[in-house]
Amino acid sequence: QVQLVESGGGLVQPGGSLRLSCAASGSIFSIDTMGWYRQAPGKQRDLVAITSTSSTTYEDSAKGRFTISRDDAKKTVYLQMNSLKPEDTAVYYCNANLRSTWYDGWYDYWGQGTQVTVAS
Repeated sequence: QVQLVESGGGLVQPGGSLRLSCAASGSIFSIDTMGWYRQAPGKQRDLVAITSTSSTTYEDSAKGRFTISRDDAKKTVYLQMNSLKPEDTAVYYCNANLRSTWYDGWYDYWGQGTQVTVAS
């Protein structure tokens, strides 16, 4: 059983900062990618940022404002969000692509989501 637990969401004023964390636990042999997605009301879930051991990708609106990082020893991924805007308001979901044992395939797992609200 694999769990992803997010933390760090909340209410922040425009121009403010938040840091999201997501810790993976359970039966984990190896993690490939870890990333963050977000879903605003009435919209689809979209990629914000994703990182592997060799590369990092950001959605265009996140470039220059958000920074994704990971601590493999802690099986944790972070998203530092600066210069937040009202349009960043959404539920943020953590994602990990991993295998539970050496003979398993690679599967996607999701956290429960954490609300980020940017408003004055």
